[in-house]
Amino acid sequence: MFRSLLPGIVALCAAVPSLAQVTPAPFTLPALPYAADALDPAIDAQTMTIHHDRHHKAYVDALNKAVAADATLSGQPLETLVARAGTLAPSVRNNAGGHLNHGFFWKTMAPVARSGRPSPALAAAIDRQFGSLAAFKAAFKEAGTKRFGSGWVWLLVTPDGALAVTSTPNQDNPLMDVAEVKGTPILGNDVWEHAYYLKYQNRRAEYLDGWWQVVNWQVVSDRYAAASKR
Repeated sequence: MFRSLLPGIVALCAAVPSLAQVTPAPFTLPALPYAADALDPAIDAQTMTIHHDRHHKAYVDALNKAVAADATLSGQPLETLVARAGTLAPSVRNNAGGHLNHGFFWKTMAPVARSGRPSPALAAAIDRQFGSLAAFKAAFKEAGTKRFGSGWVWLLVTPDGALAVTSTPNQDNPLMDVAEVKGTPILGNDVWEHAYYLKYQNRRAEYLDGWWQVVNWQVVSDRYAAASKR
């Protein structure tokens, strides 16, 4: 099954330079595409620094260690590991997902001055699927707040070209063979507590509301255009 997911994953990685540059192993930690304080006040500098320099780095280091311990995984690119996550050891599944998800996440955001708005094509698709941008944001927030424990919330393009909101546990994502809802993610938010707890404590809903200030709609719109062509 994972082979059927590869085109979407490869295209996603190609659309996100920080992902395309880290395959195959050994994997490396991409730099943030902005200063650590650039997303303040939505996300504070201390949270960004710890999230990137410690948490993301830990996924990269653990993934390299796990791949090095299994000769059958030698040289396999990140997109292949993610696509067949359900067939791999938890150490590979969790850390490959964590590496890809975070590389995607950093590119999903930008300082407020560069955040922009959805493209006309994406805005029209959101209106068709959800009724309005406000209704989409409400659905996204609901999925994020209802995700029990740690995980992610996503806007994705399904195989039939529709938009859908879903959430995944831990470091899973919609590109994996184990995903309940499969598709090509174009926007995703990290709802692990380490992504928001220093500033928002247990107020995940407040974090999800504030996050819209720094969504890089140009990047999200470009991802939508690429996914729609497929």
